[in-house]
Amino acid sequence: MASEPRRDSRHPDDAYLAFWRERHLCTLTTLRPDGTPHVVPVGVTYDPGAGLARVITRRTSAKVANVLAAAGRPEGARAAVCQVDRGRWATLEGVASVRTDASAIADAVARYAERYGRTPAPNPERVLIEIALDRAMGTVPPL
Repeated sequence: MASEPRRDSRHPDDAYLAFWRERHLCTLTTLRPDGTPHVVPVGVTYDPGAGLARVITRRTSAKVANVLAAAGRPEGARAAVCQVDRGRWATLEGVASVRTDASAIADAVARYAERYGRTPAPNPERVLIEIALDRAMGTVPPL
């Protein structure tokens, strides 16, 4: 069995980081209360210096409900984000939390706008899912 193509989420190589700066639709996987995966398309920003991946969303979404429901588990709310482009792929995993403070949300919106080239419309229901990263994987050829 082949080993996972592990990466250092806090110190990615240049190619891996460049791939996360490209404009790609990603997926977010959270776990439902019954343990089954919930996978949805999202925009993601990656901040290796802080060890975080960020997803802005609506507070009433299923992904937020899943993170909040899992917050009390000993392992926390495990989550993963992934992006794929032909043979290149990258996954970031960690423990998710929901942030509601305006400054964190504004920072996440600015990061989203930088990566995706558009600022999302204002949304009073917006919250931030922040994933404290503890694993990175992927196959991204060197630059």
